[in-house]
Amino acid sequence: MPRNLVVIPTYNEAENIARLLPVVLRQAEGIEVLVVDDGSPDGTATLVRDMMKGESRIHLLERGAKMGLGSAYVAGFKFALGKGYDLVFEMDADFSHNPEEIRHFLEKSVDYDLIIGSRYTNGVRVLNWPISRLLLSYSANVYTRFMIGLPVYDATGGFKCYRRSVLEAIDLDRIKSNGYAFQIEMTYKAWKKGFRIVEIPIIFLDRRQGTSKMSKNIVFEAIFMLWKLRFQSLFRRL
Repeated sequence: MPRNLVVIPTYNEAENIARLLPVVLRQAEGIEVLVVDDGSPDGTATLVRDMMKGESRIHLLERGAKMGLGSAYVAGFKFALGKGYDLVFEMDADFSHNPEEIRHFLEKSVDYDLIIGSRYTNGVRVLNWPISRLLLSYSANVYTRFMIGLPVYDATGGFKCYRRSVLEAIDLDRIKSNGYAFQIEMTYKAWKKGFRIVEIPIIFLDRRQGTSKMSKNIVFEAIFMLWKLRFQSLFRRL
């Protein structure tokens, strides 16, 4: 049976993580979870350690300080490659990504190398966002397609499933971006390397508990990343 790992970065997600992990694990046989916690002061890691005592499919990677979403995923991807997992998921800890969608990702993984949960396929599928944030996100994806030609409607989304071959083909040590920029960079490099990519429609529900980690720096980083990828592609440095 294939071994599949769901990587979930956390920072102050104690209100969500204990409810989320059991739902993720019951989606399919062969599913395991890695929580990458950046020193959450609210005790997120402590909750995960307690759950690990009764569930061998839960793993924890603790980091001493808040180091960013992108580096958390890179750490999780390296863990997955080192432990021999076949499929590697990324998803948020706040229930904005419905864990029941994991089954649909698994179905598509038979034919595709990177499966993206898309908020902008078959219409706009976002709930509880203010119109200003929705317009920002949608416009960012339109601009991404225009700037770098990436044939994806939701390049900034964070609910994905990679075959291990995709992660092996990307030099993870060169990935330094976070936030939206990280999602764009990983998908763009997978596309440029010829991997099969598909988007499946999901409904994105804004976080149930806690506070959003969006910032202006994340937006500016994404804009810079688009120019960086465009020039790297011109000089074949991807």
